[in-house]
Amino acid sequence: MPRRIPLERARRIALGAQGIGGRRDRRRVDRRAFRRVVAAVGLVQLDSVNVLARAHYMPFFSRLGPYDVEALDRWLNVSGEMVEYWGHEASTMPTGLLGSFVWRMDETRPWRRVREALADDPALLDRVQEAVLADGPLTVSDLAEPGHRSGSWWGHGPAKTALEFLFATGRITASRDHRFVRRYDAFHRVIPGFDRASAPSKEEAYRGLLRSAVRHHGIGTAADLADYHRLHGPTARRILHRMAGAGEVETVEVPGWPGPVFLDPDARVPRGFDGGVLLSPFDPVVWNRQRIERLFGFRYRIEIYVPESKRVHGYYVLPFLLDGRLVARVDLKADRPEGRLVVRSAFVEEGEDETHVAAELASELWRLAGWLGLVDVVVAERGDLAAGLRRAV
Repeated sequence: MPRRIPLERARRIALGAQGIGGRRDRRRVDRRAFRRVVAAVGLVQLDSVNVLARAHYMPFFSRLGPYDVEALDRWLNVSGEMVEYWGHEASTMPTGLLGSFVWRMDETRPWRRVREALADDPALLDRVQEAVLADGPLTVSDLAEPGHRSGSWWGHGPAKTALEFLFATGRITASRDHRFVRRYDAFHRVIPGFDRASAPSKEEAYRGLLRSAVRHHGIGTAADLADYHRLHGPTARRILHRMAGAGEVETVEVPGWPGPVFLDPDARVPRGFDGGVLLSPFDPVVWNRQRIERLFGFRYRIEIYVPESKRVHGYYVLPFLLDGRLVARVDLKADRPEGRLVVRSAFVEEGEDETHVAAELASELWRLAGWLGLVDVVVAERGDLAAGLRRAV
């Protein structure tokens, strides 16, 4: 019989694997610190929403505290250590991991817009690729400049469609500039040592990605682990069972979780967690909404695309992790012209000590505001924690 892991222990394993709960604000934040975060999370999701801070900045703040964003940008985009691809959605990841996604590049087929663009101009992809190889790095806007035009086929729509497909299929690569604009370029200029021909087979890549997912999760179901790199569920389950048979992972049980559950044999179990951490909607801890509901009893949905009148908690809602539990959530906005961090709503979980939660959350909000260069924290009236939080800030 698989051994039984209590839910509380599973929580500690999961948070420990994600690098949550370590010392913040107590040591120098440099490239070594950034590497430690990536070693814990594996890859960092990218998203264009900037109502608070760029999505990929927040996981580093949650684990390190305040740091120099420009230093992170230089490391991510210039060092050659990190590269962008479709890992868990659009992601930045260690360059050495890219080979594990060559099978995804090979299996990517033209989507509707690509097919329509090619129907209008069958040579579109080759022309765009030739321009990138000759003149990269290039942005979509660069391709719209007069010097790159070659008739009506070169409009912003077709050019972007072609670039995205070439990127998805691995014919070109990309990075970001300081404005978060994607720059497309040739592999030999961005990752000189990348050899697509030496990439692992799909089966080998799945095994490596699942081994990585187990390490970053600490513990999880087959569906949890497959979701980390957006792998095919049934295939991932089959390979995980093989890995369990080989002793690479341990099969266990967690009360209330659908089995089987897989445990990293090397997972550490922190004794506990002290202090509060805000988690962005794109933090790996909360990527999988079903998983955090199982782990914490915390039902969380991102409501960015929900009409305002139908939102339950707000537009850009961050869960608040306190002492190893998800105890509250806040809808945040950085009002940069006014220099304010605006708490548009604040809600506390049932059974939590509102006074304690408000005090700890207020401290974290001031830390966040300072890092963002904001000088005030303003709490609106919406939510059952709003009044207590307003007093605490």
